[in-house]
Amino acid sequence: MSGRILIVDDEKNLRESLAEFVEAEGYRAAQAADGAEALRKIGEDDFACILLDLRMPRVDGLRVLAKIREEELTDAPVIVVSAFGESDRTIEAMRLGAFDFLVKPLDIEEIGRVLRRAVRQSEANRQSRSRERASGAADECAPKLVGTSQRMREVFKQIGRVAATDATVLITGESGTGKEVVARAIHAHSARADQPFVAVNCGALPDTLIEAELFGHERGAFTGAVATRRGRFEAAQGGTLFLDEIGEMPPNAQVRLLRVLQERKVERVGSTTPITIDVRVIAATHRNLRVEIEAGRFREDLFYRLNVCEIQLPPLRERLADVPQLAELFLDRAVRKNRLPNKTLSDDALRALMNMDFPGNVRELENLIERAAVASGMAPVILPEHLAERKEAASAETLDSLLCLPFKEAIAALEKFLIERALRESAGNRSEAARRLGISRRLLYDKLAEHGIAPER
Repeated sequence: MSGRILIVDDEKNLRESLAEFVEAEGYRAAQAADGAEALRKIGEDDFACILLDLRMPRVDGLRVLAKIREEELTDAPVIVVSAFGESDRTIEAMRLGAFDFLVKPLDIEEIGRVLRRAVRQSEANRQSRSRERASGAADECAPKLVGTSQRMREVFKQIGRVAATDATVLITGESGTGKEVVARAIHAHSARADQPFVAVNCGALPDTLIEAELFGHERGAFTGAVATRRGRFEAAQGGTLFLDEIGEMPPNAQVRLLRVLQERKVERVGSTTPITIDVRVIAATHRNLRVEIEAGRFREDLFYRLNVCEIQLPPLRERLADVPQLAELFLDRAVRKNRLPNKTLSDDALRALMNMDFPGNVRELENLIERAAVASGMAPVILPEHLAERKEAASAETLDSLLCLPFKEAIAALEKFLIERALRESAGNRSEAARRLGISRRLLYDKLAEHGIAPER
């Protein structure tokens, strides 16, 4: 095993400990106490790999990384090390070309594994001299992704990798896991960040209108088309189009979407004139599209067009370590939104949250925290009783009250009750609610209008 490793860290003890470890692994170690010294040494020597601390005085790790990529100082893989695992910094480091991102305190076995992979990559770089390069600086107003769990750190890395490209991305995960937030983060950290981000919920559009919404229409193309209208693809020109709940798209629209992705041209409904588009497509679904393909509900060729890069979001129950940080974020948001005094979660309330399953995932946690913030009134501390779910008691009372109603009114009230419960259990996802109820989406839309129900999204 050979290769020269540069260790950059302003903490002398850690730097020297890493140097000892690196040499014990069979490499040769060099050290730099700050970013400026690191840049000087990178310009003077050839390294197989660089271990780079993120937070340092004068020139921090991100600036070193940016300088390396902008000026092509080296193609050595850079492993970023930080005591903090914030999503924005992880994404930015990966977008700037970092090989990996490790969080202190460091695990020796993990360092060894990553280091060996990096050196192998370095050897491949020397042969081919090909690597991905990053572009632009990240928008500081990018959507806030929260999480320090291993699962989310991997998601941040994936976002950073795909953001530097124009590849089509498929985001999968249960309802409420934050798929649109991830899509917005990819856009915000991409070279298209200053161009439009257009979101379309394919499950919320009637089958008869989805093609006109996506591709636009000419005046007189159909009843009600009183004027020519641009579609969402045209509106997203130069930027990103986010197709949420792509699994709900009807077959005819799937065929047209496939053609657009292949030809990079759209034709408005009622027109035969193609319009060239430059749009990055990000799609998302809570469904298993492979199962949908087997059932004949989703086109296999479209799936492979969309699934160039896949990011799978874990359910909240599989990353409970992120609950405290998420709860704090949502509590601060709820306090400001509802003009309440500053609040904190009691230890007992936090323990109660950590013991919940969250079938509605992050969206359910956010709703629960806001409800608790309002329920606690002017109290500065949220207690477990503020988190208590009152809906089941209310539901029982609702069912009892039906016995006192005339038959038709009781049926209508029961129907409304069942729809509201299905929407609540599916975290506001109407397609999922329709599936739970065993009815079509169109019938559900009609019932929502009939009963005046406005589901949360």
